[in-house]
Amino acid sequence: MSKMEYVKPADIEKRSFAIITEELGDRTFPPDIAPVVKRVIHTSADFEYADNLVFSEGAVARARKAIEAGAHIVTDTNMVKAGINKKILAQFGGEVHCFVADEDVAAEAKARGVTRSTVSMERAAGLDVPLIFAIGNAPTALVEIRRLVDAGTLSPELVIGVPVGFVNVVESKELIQESGVPYIVARGRKGGSNVAAAIVNALLYQLVRREGF
Repeated sequence: MSKMEYVKPADIEKRSFAIITEELGDRTFPPDIAPVVKRVIHTSADFEYADNLVFSEGAVARARKAIEAGAHIVTDTNMVKAGINKKILAQFGGEVHCFVADEDVAAEAKARGVTRSTVSMERAAGLDVPLIFAIGNAPTALVEIRRLVDAGTLSPELVIGVPVGFVNVVESKELIQESGVPYIVARGRKGGSNVAAAIVNALLYQLVRREGF
């Protein structure tokens, strides 16, 4: 049995990031991207994200500027919403929205024969504020975002596209990468609500000087 290492509670996260940096070895990333990659690895314990996460040019800088200007965040699940540090976001005037569990959204989706995620993205497009989308579960949310972008009714500051699964997951991520909007995408089947929240938090923590991990 391996010998356990005693680490003070306040130092656990710091020690975890030190281990991640050590195990990445010679792998390095641009200063704005490194905290995002490392926080996703910290959340998932999966080093494949060092290769799977892709960023459009300037995506992190634009997202940080948008958050500082009061951008709101739209998620596709309440799990993503729960994982985001809303206290920090509120310091900049932002809020987190998730419409997927609203009764009227569910009723409209059923009546139209579409997913609740599709209707939720339509609702989000009606918000009169800069928007960042954090999608960790529903490929149909990414498909609808692309449709709204192509229609000229939505112009996101950033799309975090990390749904997990097997059906239309890879294809939906590619739609976002080809959309012309700023993005952070996890290529392939991997992702999840925890990964989406981790990416948002990495952006937030950079803004409050916690980017030194």
